Amino acid sequence: MTSDDDVDLRSWDNNRAHRTDEIDRQRLIVRRGKPFSLAVQCLREVPYGCELALVLKQDKSNDEIVIRQHTAGGGQWYLLQQTAQDEILLTVHSPARATIGQYHLAVVLMSGNGNIMEETTSNKIYVLFNPWCKDDLVYFPDESLLQEYVMNEYGVIYTGSSDSIHGLPWNFGQFEDSVLDICFEILDHSIPALSDPVKDRSQRWDPVYVSRTIIAMVNSNDDRGVLVGKWQGSYSDGVAPTKWMSSVPILEKWSKSKSGVKYGQCWVYATVACTVLRCLGLPTRCITNFNSAHDSDGTLSIDRVYDIWNHMVDDPDSIWNFHCWIESYMQREDLPEGYGGWQALDPTPQEKSSGMFQCGPCPLKAIKEGDLKMKYDAPFIFAEVNADIISWLVEEGGHRKQISSQTSHVGRNISTKSPYGDRRQDVTSEYKYREGSTEEREVYKKAGRRSTDPPAFSRSSIVGEVQLEIKHDHPVLGMDFDIVFELKNTKQKEAHCKLTMVTKGVTYNSMTLGECLRGTVDVVIPPHKTHREVLHLSYAKYGSCVNEQHIIRALGMVDVSGEDKNILETINVTLRKPEITVKFPGRLTVGEKTTAVISFTNPLPVPLKNGLFTVEGAGLVSTTEICVPGTIMPQQNVTVQFTFVAKRAGVKQFLVDFDSDSLQDVKGVVTVVVNTEHGRGLIMPKFHEFA
Repeated sequence: MTSDDDVDLRSWDNNRAHRTDEIDRQRLIVRRGKPFSLAVQCLREVPYGCELALVLKQDKSNDEIVIRQHTAGGGQWYLLQQTAQDEILLTVHSPARATIGQYHLAVVLMSGNGNIMEETTSNKIYVLFNPWCKDDLVYFPDESLLQEYVMNEYGVIYTGSSDSIHGLPWNFGQFEDSVLDICFEILDHSIPALSDPVKDRSQRWDPVYVSRTIIAMVNSNDDRGVLVGKWQGSYSDGVAPTKWMSSVPILEKWSKSKSGVKYGQCWVYATVACTVLRCLGLPTRCITNFNSAHDSDGTLSIDRVYDIWNHMVDDPDSIWNFHCWIESYMQREDLPEGYGGWQALDPTPQEKSSGMFQCGPCPLKAIKEGDLKMKYDAPFIFAEVNADIISWLVEEGGHRKQISSQTSHVGRNISTKSPYGDRRQDVTSEYKYREGSTEEREVYKKAGRRSTDPPAFSRSSIVGEVQLEIKHDHPVLGMDFDIVFELKNTKQKEAHCKLTMVTKGVTYNSMTLGECLRGTVDVVIPPHKTHREVLHLSYAKYGSCVNEQHIIRALGMVDVSGEDKNILETINVTLRKPEITVKFPGRLTVGEKTTAVISFTNPLPVPLKNGLFTVEGAGLVSTTEICVPGTIMPQQNVTVQFTFVAKRAGVKQFLVDFDSDSLQDVKGVVTVVVNTEHGRGLIMPKFHEFA
């Protein structure tokens, strides 16, 4: 019939047609529901009564898929045959619900009664989800947006605080070498796959099942998953979460060891999950929720308890400055009609779902409408964007007194990267109705949350006719700055107040790192006057209290004489970090050496030791470290050069991270155009702020 060498998978043409040529041009990688073709060189004519067919088989599966000639698919694999001289072109049609994964494909000569008479050595092919196919459950109706949600290897993750949002550049790298194989390794090492591989394979056609499996595997809490989480303390036995710029080295580390990579936090979990799901073909985007509630007891409220020294008492509930998760786009045949579309998924291990640390997929519609019985984990995600904050003061003798209630503070400026550039897109309206609207009140009632009329959001707090507001500029790390506590008396008579001011370093998920400065004053405010108190923070005061996220929380508590309730107000101050400058002296061309010139100035009033630049870029260079010798003195500029050879043409991002003993998580990025051998290109402007 044919020799093994005469089966041409036509990988170059097929992969380009299936939009997988960025992954590989040698291996055959196709998207389900779209035909692909094979060319078979025949040494002799196919005997009468026989036909050419294909046999597909997956590892750890006893089932074979025999693909024969038919005129209609009927939801099954089938092929069409066309003969040209001594070559036969086989056009293979896969069902839009084919199981994704790695297959072994062999061309066979089959008799009329279905017996295999001859068979070639099998070739490996890969089948992925197909968001371009209308019959696929992950079909996305706007093809232009798939360039962002499936094809874009570069992203921006939003961090900081709700009133000071910063963009963190990230390399998803879903088309980098080995990533596709690692994605299937992750599925193969999941608990369902290890416990019942046959049943697991039978469900891999379903994006709900696959996405939920990936979410569980991205954290290592229940299994030998990808990432180990850590939110405080030393990271010396691994990599600090803020140092990562890319999912690729994380996935490669996991693939080599098959044990959790140290360390991750929410944005690292989210970006790794985004890489895997985009690689598998699910439209996916990263989401950041500011003032995100972690409601551990399901009450839809967060209790903040303070002692008489204004220290917060430990509580499993908390408010995170921000929290990152992902959304994937799919239809939900397991739910009533109308709950398809964007689904929230959260790989950060917070609470268990079905006995494992996994969360979602949950329809955004269920969250917005308060339909908390919809699968999966709707109550927890609803609370993340809607919970009330109740603050309590534990007085002498143990009596607990409520000092404030906020019903519109949680779930603000929910953000993702715009598909139209490196700018922020606000998607809050996809999660909740406008605060205080009639629709919002109805959702609260349906969800079982107390229905009150919340005040409009304010950065100030009021008791009686006295108002507290905390103000600050946008300070730069290393510089001195002031935090202003402003008390305004709108009463007709003077107000006697005791003001307590506290500043402390915190992590983004509200863990206290240390107190910077505090003060207590008794003030008398005349009628219709304003009194200001200032805490001056020098680097010597706050430098040892902040970690690599550089967040300072300011708290003000006011006891107004004659009033039952206290005033409580808190704000988070995110210190701005310095810039890294990246320049290229010439144009970039595939296969040719180019040099990046990287510069950085120490902004701190202290020397920096153990300076280390890390560079990364999908299609440009794998993760590489560049040591800075000696000590970097205050205000000293340091410049390094790095030579590399670009691997793939197109618009690419070159990312840089700087770390040292006293300063971490400084990022830089430049967008470049990499030319083919005979092309021309230009260097795009660098971006330092993405909000």
